[in-house]
Amino acid sequence: MDSTLEAHARTYSDFTSILNDSAYEPLPDDWVIGMTDVVDSTSAIRRGAYQDVNFTGASVVAAVGNIWGTYDFPFTFGGDGASFALPANGIEKARTALQQVIAMANSRFGLTLRAGLLPVSEIRAHGRDIKIARYAVSEHTTYSMFAGGGLRWAEREMKRGKYAVEPIETISEVDLTGLSCEWRPFPSRHGLILSLLVEPRDNKGTAGFSTLAQRVLSVLDSSVRHGHPLPTTSPTPIGAKSGLDQQTWSEIVMNSDFRKYDDVLRLTLDCSEEQADTIEGILKDAAAEGLISYGMHRQSHALMTCLVPTGNPKSHLHFLDGLDGGYARAAENMNAARKEETPLA
Repeated sequence: MDSTLEAHARTYSDFTSILNDSAYEPLPDDWVIGMTDVVDSTSAIRRGAYQDVNFTGASVVAAVGNIWGTYDFPFTFGGDGASFALPANGIEKARTALQQVIAMANSRFGLTLRAGLLPVSEIRAHGRDIKIARYAVSEHTTYSMFAGGGLRWAEREMKRGKYAVEPIETISEVDLTGLSCEWRPFPSRHGLILSLLVEPRDNKGTAGFSTLAQRVLSVLDSSVRHGHPLPTTSPTPIGAKSGLDQQTWSEIVMNSDFRKYDDVLRLTLDCSEEQADTIEGILKDAAAEGLISYGMHRQSHALMTCLVPTGNPKSHLHFLDGLDGGYARAAENMNAARKEETPLA
């Protein structure tokens, strides 16, 4: 069976296209899904360790890519964790990579990383699906998008203790070649950095979600760069004397993941207070109708972690989040709001 992404997912260059469920293709039943999250990441964030949390989340992608030998597999970064899919013959490498990152998170940062691993067939047996599409942010770089509800279901089950990858005492050192965090946080230029999560309610499916998501995105239409949080000119990397040349920096900006979808619309936006208030109003109304759950967090800076695959450096990837908790704080707010939601018939 062909294990390449091209064989299992269509590619789109227009972000709004991947907000439509028809853009996605199902993964084979025997593929495996891996996922992680930092336990009690909000406490680590409050004590000022968010960069450690962020780096640990991105480490999962680097570890799996390096042990698998290619980054030609679906993955998504979520701030305090990541999720990925591999063919059936990758399960042992996936388990090893997860165990390596668990050990690294504990020894290097004092963080407890939770990890899970399960087959796609198990997700489908519980009424969800795992489907993927690819969003081409540039000529050489694509990000995988996930739909079907299966990823969110699996993450919730993992947090309940199911499908756990257990740490082991003796494990080889993780290979994080290509992963770096060499940029100082990026200040907002328009008022604030907004970390936003929007999830369709399980009992409502995805009908109408694309329209709602496009309404949210349209709030940024008046902005030339649609809320992109990175500046147009290169800042100076940590330890360097000057910024990068303009072409290199422009490629980094283009290859960053400030908007994505993995059963949840995830946005890291540089916007005004007024734009953030407008977005919140749209989402409050939709949540009151029982269409979605959402969480947001406002902060002053964005954070970037970079991954440059050794086998294909042109396909460099740049993971964005908010500095003051970002997606993790937005998720905390979403979970708190979800507990107050009135169950729908």
